[in-house]
Amino acid sequence: MGLIVVSNREPYSPVREGDGELHWKAAVGGLTAALDPVLRERGGTWIAWGDGEREIRSVELPPGEERYRLERLHLRESELQDYYYGFSNRALWPLSHYFLNRVRYLGRYWRAYQRVNRRFAEAVVRAYRPGDLIWVHDYQLCLVPSLVREALPEARIGFFWHIPWPSSEVFRTLPWDREILEGILGANVVGVHVLEYARHFRSCCRIVLGYDNDGRVVRISQREVQVEALPIGIEAQTFVELSQTPEVRRAAGELRQQVGTPFLLGVDRLDYTKGILERLEAFGEYLGRYPEAQGRVTLVQIAVPSREQVDAYRQLREQIERLVGRINGTYGQAGWTPVHYITRGLDRLELVAYYLAADVMLVTPLRDGLNLVAKEFAAVSEQGVLILSEFAGAAAEMHEALLVNPYDHDGLVRAIGQALSMPLAERRQRLECLKARLRRFDLTTWAKAFLHALEENR
Repeated sequence: MGLIVVSNREPYSPVREGDGELHWKAAVGGLTAALDPVLRERGGTWIAWGDGEREIRSVELPPGEERYRLERLHLRESELQDYYYGFSNRALWPLSHYFLNRVRYLGRYWRAYQRVNRRFAEAVVRAYRPGDLIWVHDYQLCLVPSLVREALPEARIGFFWHIPWPSSEVFRTLPWDREILEGILGANVVGVHVLEYARHFRSCCRIVLGYDNDGRVVRISQREVQVEALPIGIEAQTFVELSQTPEVRRAAGELRQQVGTPFLLGVDRLDYTKGILERLEAFGEYLGRYPEAQGRVTLVQIAVPSREQVDAYRQLREQIERLVGRINGTYGQAGWTPVHYITRGLDRLELVAYYLAADVMLVTPLRDGLNLVAKEFAAVSEQGVLILSEFAGAAAEMHEALLVNPYDHDGLVRAIGQALSMPLAERRQRLECLKARLRRFDLTTWAKAFLHALEENR
């Protein structure tokens, strides 16, 4: 029994080296780490948008030990603008994160989304062999399950929604709410990260479509769709092993020397959902309220550029840069810069070194589907404190973190002070509880649990 994985992004990207030779580089992220091993074992096909090297329509992966095929769909620039930057990221993304002031519900976005989803579905039908499992991923491809179901009525189809599912009151602002729900309900099994999202999804099915549901099932005429809350894990042991390498430990020591003080760390995509502005404001307020902290603690904020073709993201970057400049101008001293602001992606070794070196991790999104940075830090850190937004899906599992409301300015300031003054024994006790849970519910456990649910669904 093979597996067909369908996602917007491809698991390996084509990269030309200096000599012009083409190499396939594994994508950084949980989806590739979770499903590449499964496809190596089972065989099958991964269908994704092919970014670059347009002449390559398919390739056998992984490089050097080919076990499955990557089918690459190439999008025209107009499709990319309207399907991806348009409907996916100007409609579904802000809607799902409760930023209704940022949504754009344009008809041309919707039409492009329909066209591209149909192309993905057609690719699935071409790749399908009787008995294959089909696993579709995320908000860019909501219509694929029902389109595949129309062509392959007997297929077993899974769909996983990786971002927050909003309440019915918010979801119903979408002019195409029925179509999105019907598209997803083409699946046999629908997965979300936490119980809250599962409740919201079932509520939308009842209110928008009139479908009865209870427990974990939505009933559609002669068919039942299973709805599962399965929070994705991380490669916990891999992160631990990396943190013990001489290279990473040396890099962590160098970082502590370079920063020169205990430091708070933020690592985020540059996105308005991540609460970076609110975090910076709270840190500036902390320095103002506690002058004795000036020169003795630093915030290192890493912001990875994201979706810069969307106006809201360019505006956010400008706002953050102005605020960083204001804090550093107000509180900076000779030999000490309060905020170190880094705008680039880090490779995994660099990232682990930062996790290991940091005294406090600030994961304070205004809304987040899960947040794997919180889990990665907890896996690696030896005596750090995790401050975690209660509006991140990960908060449902990570009770030992300092949970905060990122909209509560004073509460975030207090949490910074509590984290920096927490006794070492308490830090380690909290971390050990977090680590034990991460080991039990890792990335492999998540993938196996979903596929098991799909295999057992009849």
